Amino acid sequence: MSTDTSPAARSAVNGIRTFLGLSGLVALIVGILILVWPGKTAVVVTAIIAIYAIVGGLVYLGLGIFSKTMGVWARVGHIVLGLIYVIAGIIAFTNLAHTAVWLAVFLGILVGIMWIVEGVVALTTVGAARSKGLTVIFAILSIIAGIVLLFSPLWGALVLWWLLGISLVVLGIIQIVRAFTFRATSI
Repeated sequence: MSTDTSPAARSAVNGIRTFLGLSGLVALIVGILILVWPGKTAVVVTAIIAIYAIVGGLVYLGLGIFSKTMGVWARVGHIVLGLIYVIAGIIAFTNLAHTAVWLAVFLGILVGIMWIVEGVVALTTVGAARSKGLTVIFAILSIIAGIVLLFSPLWGALVLWWLLGISLVVLGIIQIVRAFTFRATSI
């Protein structure tokens, strides 16, 4: 273990420590916001998604309208996609709270479907699994969790939102500690 104390090494370490500290601080703040104001934070996230949709839509519109290298159908496709994005962003902004709930339900349903598929896929691997019992238990639990999520997607999304908040707080704290303990020998 050598400790390089050259200016370049110190600069690299300081850059890494700064990144670790700032990313940890952002994760910690977002995690706390999710835990303290889950609804308001979801609305802010929805607003960010709506802004992204509008900006992305404008980019697609610009590409479709001003491109000189795309074919006609590619330009039409970009324009249509751009319009869909812009309209979706504007609709989201008309009522951010309802859009946040809709997104939560959508994500709850999506995760429920994914868990069911994951359980079914796990069942197809039972023959090749080293631990057949654990594979079957995992598959059954995954399918049951997916079905529960499909019947109550908003509740499931809220639980997942809280778990995200808790995870961000824990990971943020760990990242901040890493920033203070990072040394040149870590590179």
